[in-house]
Amino acid sequence: MTSKTKAPAAGQLRIAVDIGGTFTDMAAFDESSGELLFGKALSTHGELVKGIQNTLDGAGASVKDGNLFLHGSTIAINTLLERSGARTALLITEGFRDIYEIGRVNRPDAYNLFFSKHEPLIKRSLRYEVSERLLADGSIYKELDEDAVRVLARKLKEQNVEAVAVLLLHSYRNPAHEMRVKAIVQEEIPGIFVTASHELSQEYREFERVSTVAANAYVGPRVSTYLGELETHLTEQGFKGDFYAVQSTGGLFPLDDARRECVRMLESGPAAGVIGAQAICEQLGLGDAIAFDMGGTTAKAGVISEGKPLTTGSALIGGYEKALPIQIPMMDIFEVGTGGGSIARLEVGNSLRVGPQSAGSSPGPACYDRGGSEPTVTDANLLLGRLDANNFLGGEMPLNLPAAQRAMKNKVAGPLAMDPVQAADGILRIAVTAMSHAVKAVTTERGLDAGRFTMVVYGGAGPLHASAIARELGIKNVLIPFAPGYFSAYGMLFSDLRYDYVRSVFRKLDDVSFDDIEAIYAGMEAEGMKAIGGSAVTPEAVVIERAADMRYVGQEHAVTVDLPSEFFRNQDRQAIKKHFDDLHAVRYGTSAPREPADLVSLRVTVLGRMRKPPRQAVAEGSEQPAAYALRAHKPVYFRGSGFVSTPVYKRPALRSGNRINGPALVEEHASTTVVQPGDTVVVDAFGNLQISVGAEK
Repeated sequence: MTSKTKAPAAGQLRIAVDIGGTFTDMAAFDESSGELLFGKALSTHGELVKGIQNTLDGAGASVKDGNLFLHGSTIAINTLLERSGARTALLITEGFRDIYEIGRVNRPDAYNLFFSKHEPLIKRSLRYEVSERLLADGSIYKELDEDAVRVLARKLKEQNVEAVAVLLLHSYRNPAHEMRVKAIVQEEIPGIFVTASHELSQEYREFERVSTVAANAYVGPRVSTYLGELETHLTEQGFKGDFYAVQSTGGLFPLDDARRECVRMLESGPAAGVIGAQAICEQLGLGDAIAFDMGGTTAKAGVISEGKPLTTGSALIGGYEKALPIQIPMMDIFEVGTGGGSIARLEVGNSLRVGPQSAGSSPGPACYDRGGSEPTVTDANLLLGRLDANNFLGGEMPLNLPAAQRAMKNKVAGPLAMDPVQAADGILRIAVTAMSHAVKAVTTERGLDAGRFTMVVYGGAGPLHASAIARELGIKNVLIPFAPGYFSAYGMLFSDLRYDYVRSVFRKLDDVSFDDIEAIYAGMEAEGMKAIGGSAVTPEAVVIERAADMRYVGQEHAVTVDLPSEFFRNQDRQAIKKHFDDLHAVRYGTSAPREPADLVSLRVTVLGRMRKPPRQAVAEGSEQPAAYALRAHKPVYFRGSGFVSTPVYKRPALRSGNRINGPALVEEHASTTVVQPGDTVVVDAFGNLQISVGAEK
């Protein structure tokens, strides 16, 4: 899919590539003309660089014309979830060898008979104690035994360890011992991947810190090697620009940083999608929105509140019950294992389950005709008429309807003595319910009313299910943005350079010295300005944002509160406290304005604003779409109505002001929007599909 009419000027193409579980997507912005170029190809998981090149070739894009290459990938998160990382050792303060395994005594569901604790990424036999000790204020209680560290490093070399994580107590206050341990290991084992906890997190909570540094070491060799291979490939293809990776915050950081701090890329693709949704909201004047992304493997949801994406200082990777915490700034995203390639299967008692196992890109859904024999969500959509076997990806990838029918009959419908159409409908109902849980996790569980938000839906499979998910949640307004099938890659084009810093302080708000706080903030801001200044690209502007983790005195956990700089300039304790009280009331339904509060940690975000692609208006049309916009009528199944003769519209032919009443399908190159009976679609001035969701029948 492309809107370009001429080759870009040399060195003027900003290229963004996102690797998903099923497809690899590319979006490029010609900075000289403002035009956009898109591409999509199946992900090649055994050879990811090849999949990227296939995407570029299919779109007619050449990296020779590029000045920036932006990249998001699932390689880091997949390495964690698949437990396919490096043979890793952990060096930790003497006496604390087992804090990584003990963790926290979390029991989220007291009645879950199948509850299991987290499983460390590093087995106990590779966790070693280091003779040293710092006190909580960072002062030295026991000097580091450097000779013992050197002996230990030689032992690790003999054991063929591939990566080393270093966590020493209270190193967030004083990193000197960690820095020295890392240097000794690198001297003794040249070329090994070594990461120290203070490089990733400078706040308290030792279990979260050790979990984070262990994860970085575990994924580091694989991610670093992959990024190096991609850099080499781009250079060989003639790329002379700058390479940036996308962080889990949606911000950009240089390749060298990404190769050292790989764990910051865990949610790079989903975060970029939220950044793209934020750009749409800014364009339309929407303050609150849910960003919902459904691809081939997973579905994710994030929230934009008062124009800003909600972020978090930590997340649990792998599900709350047995997950490992990662303590770095990231977009507040919840993910479920439901996508277009999610496999439907029968379990004990012939209960039907959808996902989290996915057919991926190889073999893929049965209808891909690549050897897959399990029915998936995509196969169900094809059986119900929502996908066109001859027009998938614009006809570039024909689908095999008989193969989907066989898989559905053999694996689900036959054993359940059901009609295949009923089985397909049941699969979609289960998938929709699962995906609605992702939205609830970032709205209802955060004290937000999902019903008052507009849901921005994207991803190749998202628009197929947008209306059904909205009905499940009581959401009245859905927006399908421009190029939803490429949206995470497109969102990267709106990403800015970003550096996040945090320092734990533990001060009572009533007693805190604003001079001390200002000095800490100023130090972090200077560090961020230096990083931005050392970047290979020059941003249009630099923006600094301040926040603080706060809690009521006596509480254990804190909430992050965005705080305008003028609060500190005016030394306005009451304004800071009120911001905290108001957020606490939203998050937990209660607040205590008369109770004193603590400042736990101070946070700074330094943004280097990049030039954004223009978001041009589309041509105006009448309320009735033009005749050439109607491609066909075809039978499509809707629950309660059966198969209904349904108009199919070509999205590129729709114009601003066009109105479509459901049922209808709106097709484009990499996605199809299902307009349910009772829904109404209006094409807005920028070509977005604004869906007013009807009542469930």
